[in-house]
Order: sequence, then structure tokens, then C-alpha cells
Amino acid sequence: SDEGLARIGHDADLPRTEVGEDVAVGAYVAARLGREVVDRLVEPLLGGVYAGDAYRISMRSAVPQLFEAARTHTSLTEGVRAIQERAAAAPRTDPVFMGIEGGVGSLPLAVAASLRSRGAEIRTSTPVTGLRREPGGGWRIVTGDEQLTADAVVVAVPAPAAARLLRGEAPAAAAELAGVEYASMALITLAFRRDAADLPDGSGFLVPPVDGRTIKAATFASQKWGWIAAGNPDVAVVRTSVGRHGETEILRRDDADLVEVSRRDLKAATGLDAEPVATRVTRWDDGLPQYPVGHHARVARVREHLAALPGLAVCGAAYDGVGIPACIASAHTAADQILGDPHDVRDLTAAPVQSLHAGAGE
Repeated sequence: SDEGLARIGHDADLPRTEVGEDVAVGAYVAARLGREVVDRLVEPLLGGVYAGDAYRISMRSAVPQLFEAARTHTSLTEGVRAIQERAAAAPRTDPVFMGIEGGVGSLPLAVAASLRSRGAEIRTSTPVTGLRREPGGGWRIVTGDEQLTADAVVVAVPAPAAARLLRGEAPAAAAELAGVEYASMALITLAFRRDAADLPDGSGFLVPPVDGRTIKAATFASQKWGWIAAGNPDVAVVRTSVGRHGETEILRRDDADLVEVSRRDLKAATGLDAEPVATRVTRWDDGLPQYPVGHHARVARVREHLAALPGLAVCGAAYDGVGIPACIASAHTAADQILGDPHDVRDLTAAPVQSLHAGAGE
């Protein structure tokens, strides 16, 4: 609105907004630029990545570059301009969106194949029910009727499962992890005949919650990823996502209802009224960890508790970022910790990997 645009201009005249050790992204941006910017820009972006609420999400953990800018600049626009200038000084030639031909689901399969080729053993459908220290050093892993021994263990499971495994040997860390909340979501994939799907240009769109729609994002997958279009030239694939933290009613609906909701919202946004030739609903129950204000401090406490236990480390989306690069960085840090190098642990905890190009929408 005209009022919202005018409010942005006041940022340069406002005194510094103190952020302390952490602050919610929505609260800070609203204080600098007004609530309309949060409602129309920040909420859909963070909802698409974290399936969360901008007024709860930690700026230090979710948008670390912006947090540093807020600490060193008086105005938000001034801080963002400095970030842009640094980016312009070292331009990147890679695309904004990067993927893997065949889909990111092929990544863990490729990693598993590489490990097996080097002699590693991977056991699937083998839930671990217990983790205990051995008196002489090392760890005992209980799985079903079998007990395994290991020199070191990296716990790379969601926070609730990690809390259960660590309760016996690291109760303080387990208590911290038990407090991590998760959001559930569903992805609805719709395939249309290409000649019947007149989609707008671009790779998709995000939906502000204030618009009152059910879907929170839509990806025009055939336009975003060339390998999909090349493999299915007569089909246009569109993917929508539903579900945010605290939203449960929509996810209780059956698959057919979620398809219909997606089609209705797509029609309202793009005019697409074609009948899909195929649909698929993929549900991720408790799939996205939430990063509330103070998340970085919680992660630091977890790692501090575990530092007293040689040969034990944690990693994954619950700690340093939900995107694939963040999870890889978290894994490297866990490996370094196992090998006795604490530097990466301190660095990553202090400066998480920004995850604004992966998460709940794609």
C-alpha cells in the first residue's frame, strides 16, 4: 500500500533498534520498516523455508547476515545495502536455484553408494533404542536384540529422538533437545498436460498468510528445473505446500482434499483451471525444526554438555540451519568434534549457515 511504502522510508530516520543476543526476525523488521513488509515479504519467505512464524523465528539463527547487519548499522536499509555491496564485489556466476538432476532424493542414495564402495556398512530399518558409554571407553549401541560397540557416535536424528538416546548419558543435553519444536507440512504435486497449463513466467510464488489462502507456496517445477521439463516435455509439473507451525487442521484432511485446496488456490493466483493428469501428496510429519529466539544459545548449551563426553557429537537440521548446505556443515563440524578439533564447533554455533533457499517449500 502507499502507507506501507511510506513507512519504509522512515527507517533512515529512526534510532538504532537494539537486538541484544537475539531477536525475532519479524519484530526487528516491523520496528524498522513496518508490519506490512513483514506480512507481505518476510512472513511468506520464512514460512516457505521454516514453516514458522516470523515473529518467533530467531534472526541470529535463521538470517545471520541480517543479524550482523543489525548489530553494526543503525538502519536496516543501510545494513542491507552493505550486504549487497559485499555481494557485488564478489559476484557469483552460479544460478540462484541449484538442484540435482533426478531430484535431491538421489543425493542420499549416492552418498550411501559411495560409502559402501569404501567398505562402510549401512543398516536400514534398524532403530537404535539405547546408547551407553563403555567403562573402558567407546560406546555401546543397542538396536533390537543386538548390541554394537563403537569408538565414536554421531547422533544425526531429529531432536526428539536424539533426546531419548542421550537421556542416560547426557541428561542436560537431552532436556534441551526435548524442547525443540517441529512443524509438519505436506507437498502436493500436480501434473498437467503442458498445452492445458498456461502458467506465468518464473519459478513459482510465495503466499502471505494475510491473504487467507491455504497453500503457502507454489513451485512451477517444470519451469524451475530443466531436467523435469526435458524428461516430461508434454507435462507441466506444479508443486504446492501446506502447513505452518501450529497449523494442524489442514494436515488432518485426506489427500483428495489437499489436492482440491491446492487447485483452488492455484486457480485464484494464476488462473490455472486444468484437470491434473496425476497427483501425489507427500506428508512430512514433524519435518521442520523451529528456530525461536535464543535457538543459538540452546545449540551452544547442547554442545557444551556433550563436550564432556569423548567420542559423541550431534548434527542435523535441528542445530545450524535446515538447508542441505547447513546440514553438510553441521556434519563436518560433528566429525571435527569427534576428532578433537573444537574450532569449527565454536565457529558454526556463532555463525550458522543461512538457509533461505531450501526448506519447507522445495
